[in-house]
Amino acid sequence: MAQAMIGRKLGMTRIFDEKGYVVPVTVIQAEPNIVVQRKTVAKDGYDALQVGIEKRKRSRVNSPLTGHFGAAKVEPLRHLREVPCPADDARTPGDAIRLEDVFQVGQIVKVAGVTKGRGFTGAIKRHGFHGGPASHGSKVHRAPQSSGATDAARVFAGTRKPGHMGAGQCTVSGLKVVKIDTDRNLLLVKGAVPGATGRLVYIALAK
Repeated sequence: MAQAMIGRKLGMTRIFDEKGYVVPVTVIQAEPNIVVQRKTVAKDGYDALQVGIEKRKRSRVNSPLTGHFGAAKVEPLRHLREVPCPADDARTPGDAIRLEDVFQVGQIVKVAGVTKGRGFTGAIKRHGFHGGPASHGSKVHRAPQSSGATDAARVFAGTRKPGHMGAGQCTVSGLKVVKIDTDRNLLLVKGAVPGATGRLVYIALAK
C-alpha cells in the first residue's frame, strides 16, 4: 500500500468534534494520484511509485515526457512525484491511489510544502530580534547592531542579518487526520501546513 500522496492546500477552517470543541484544520484536496511508473529493488535499487496529478494537453508536453507517459499508457500529467510503497504493492501504471487507500481518521501524518515567500525582510521579522530602544536618544530601532568582531575584517558565515525570507521547503510533522471526505477528495488535518492557498503539498504517513 502506498504511504503518501500529492495534494493541494485549499486553506484553513475550523470544525467541531463530537464533544463540541473547536478544532482548527487545514483542508487539503487530494485528487486520485495516477501511477505512472513502478520502481523496484531489482531494477532501481528501491521500491516506490511515481504518481502524478492534474491532466495537461499533449501539445504542452515535451518529447521525453511524451514517451514516458506513452510507455505507461496514461494521459500526460502536470505534476509528478515519487511516493514510497512496500515491495508487495500490486499497483501498476494506470492505477489510481485514493485518499481512503492511504489515510484513516486518527492517523498522524507529515506535510511538506514550500513556505510563503516574504521577500527581503529585516532582522526583527526574519530572526525575531527584539529591537533597540524606542526612545528619542536611540539611533538604532529595528536595524541589527555590529556584524561581529572587527579584528577578523570580515563577516562570519551564518551571521543573522536582513535578507530573503520564506519560499523554502518545509515539513511539518505530528499532524492528526481529523476527517476524510471521499466524495470531494478532501483531507482535513489538525493544525497548519506550510505554503500558500492553492500550493502543492506532499502528505505522508509519519513513521
